[in-house]
Amino acid sequence: MAKLSTILDQIDAGTMQLPEFQRGYVWNRDQVRGLMRSLYHGYPVGALLVWETEGAGQAVRGSASTAGQKQLLLDGQQRVTTLYGIIRGAAPLFFEGDPTVFEGLRFHLRDEVFQFHAPTKMRDDPLWIDVTALFREGEGAVLASLIDLNWVRPDLPEYFNRLGRLRNVKDREFHVEQITGADKTVDVVVDIFNRANSGGTKLSKGDLALARICAEWSDARPTMRRNIERWREAGFGFTPDWLLRNANAVATGRAPFSALEDVSAGEFQDALHGSLHHIDHLLHLTSTRLGLDHDRVLMGRYAFPVLSRLLQNRGGRFLDGAEADKALFWFIHAALRGRFAGSTETFLAKDLEVVDKGGIDALIATLARSRRGGLTVDAQDFEGANRGSRSYPLVYLITRVRHARDLVSGRALGQDAAAVQVHEVFPKAALAKAGYSSAERNAVANFAFVTPSSAVELASRLPADYLAAIDPAVAASQFLPADPALWEIGNYREFLAARRELLASATGEFLDELVTGRRPWGPNEELRGVEVETDQDEVGPRAAQVRALIDELVELGAVRPSLDVEIADRETGRVLAVAEAFWPDGLQPGQGSPVVLELDPDEADLSRLAELGYEVFTSVDALLGSARRRNEVASGDRDADLAPVEPVDLASEDDGEFDHALFTLIERCRTEVGYNPVVLKDMAHVHGAVGAARLLLGSPTPSDGFVRLWDEGRLDLSVEALTVEPRFVELFTPEQLDRARKRLAVPAR
Repeated sequence: MAKLSTILDQIDAGTMQLPEFQRGYVWNRDQVRGLMRSLYHGYPVGALLVWETEGAGQAVRGSASTAGQKQLLLDGQQRVTTLYGIIRGAAPLFFEGDPTVFEGLRFHLRDEVFQFHAPTKMRDDPLWIDVTALFREGEGAVLASLIDLNWVRPDLPEYFNRLGRLRNVKDREFHVEQITGADKTVDVVVDIFNRANSGGTKLSKGDLALARICAEWSDARPTMRRNIERWREAGFGFTPDWLLRNANAVATGRAPFSALEDVSAGEFQDALHGSLHHIDHLLHLTSTRLGLDHDRVLMGRYAFPVLSRLLQNRGGRFLDGAEADKALFWFIHAALRGRFAGSTETFLAKDLEVVDKGGIDALIATLARSRRGGLTVDAQDFEGANRGSRSYPLVYLITRVRHARDLVSGRALGQDAAAVQVHEVFPKAALAKAGYSSAERNAVANFAFVTPSSAVELASRLPADYLAAIDPAVAASQFLPADPALWEIGNYREFLAARRELLASATGEFLDELVTGRRPWGPNEELRGVEVETDQDEVGPRAAQVRALIDELVELGAVRPSLDVEIADRETGRVLAVAEAFWPDGLQPGQGSPVVLELDPDEADLSRLAELGYEVFTSVDALLGSARRRNEVASGDRDADLAPVEPVDLASEDDGEFDHALFTLIERCRTEVGYNPVVLKDMAHVHGAVGAARLLLGSPTPSDGFVRLWDEGRLDLSVEALTVEPRFVELFTPEQLDRARKRLAVPAR
């Protein structure tokens, strides 16, 4: 057993540290409140697991590892870091995360609850006390500010006892389980860590390999982080695991991370620096030769380790332009065929072996054999929907490399403006009214690229209204069918089929130029980077709803997800969904299953996603509600069975007229639009009509019902429209009314 105060002193003295392989701090404020609530009430909060070792022999985070016995914290990092931050008023040296998570904690002397500082709520209530100040200055300083308040004096003895109970948290004893012995290598300890951390993300073989290397080269992980940040600033999002894959390929020519066991720290350092050079070279080629100049279109990034190995074998550069173009040919086909979307390590292992034996020609031959019919592009390759599909980067690529021209100015894209924007040839709103499905409305074959000013000019116009006036050569440069009959909305499916054929033909010709060495080189052939600006589809209510959801989830302690991402079956590589948002490590890294937000469930294989362990949400409301309930349970504001500890009464005494108006609106949604807002009806029954409206307007995230009504062009039936009617505005705050008006101001479909 060890007192908390002793543990904190050990951290200050450097005798309790964090091993380098540990993940960063991921708790949110509700978890912090929940821990303090449990400690204050004397509830169990779990034991600690430490690895007792000679400090100089292991890499630690935050400070240099010195000689002498050390205790490396394996299980309990989140709890100990939280308590250190609250009691000491600053994060420990090994901290990696957001220190504001445990700053500003307050305790209410009468209600015995923990909340974070809220100036408006707490300004006129002196019973909210600063928890960190209590630990640093003692009970006397706190009581001194209360002793002159007559209404407080009768309760001062009890308040003094409560302050003492809170301050005595630092004397709470924790059971500490120790791992000792010379036989406890990093491998053994990581295995023990994974078993103890059964509820969170396991450390991978890559983490284990890096832990060994960090023991000899402490700057390994920081070097990787610095370069990942450098690429992020350049517009590309890579992970440490991906970079380690590249370094492993360069160092060993093998895929499994276990291959790094026999690599010395010096050899790894050379391999990592070589990988950084190779990756930069490949990014330059994919940007200037293929036009894949930003993260969303950089497909097939797990082909990079194979090409990094090829460059390593070549001394850092391809033999000539012909070999470089063949490498790009293989890169495109590997990405398009989902070569590494399934069992990544298996196919990496095969391709690394092939590239060592036969170079790029052998790689192309192997991929062609796996395709049986050879490496060709056909119309089916452009059947994807949404920007997250494999088809989208291919359309962007062929648009860039064939120097497509703007539909209004006729000038080559990027020549007059450094930005382009996605343009829907057939507007989605018109397609929805015509009865086309979500997948058809979001078809990538309906996307063209134009300048932002042209996008404004062409917005909401049907192709039959403007294509006839466009130079046929300009339309052809965007691979648009020349037959006017295909510009009619009734022939939209035929338009998609024809355009897919045109895109496939152009892409096939381009790829043939690459593989045969016929594509010219030179400064004039290099593509300049362009910015893809946000378009109308990314500012409408659904996009706004997803962005607001993400911002609110971040406030609740979640990390930011990947957006519009293709999720493939880990075993077969088959595409299961193109998700609006994806959290591969859970909403909080290491705490829960991968989370998928899929708002077009009919286009996804939900059963297979569930089978593979993904937590799938098909509505924003459901995901946000789940995250809120989880945090309420963590903080103690809600029991584990998800029943609220203290129900919130949001009803108003003056809601009789509004109540009638809201239920009339609900009935009109059902009869006029064919939409039954069941959730709104339930909320109104529980909280009253005004209470339900206040809840909807209290969230930054628009509801699913609002987005549905926007899609239907019937925002007049929304709760927001009802609340801003002059007869009801007095029922709501200025902030709530302002939020309603801003939502209603979104341009209609």
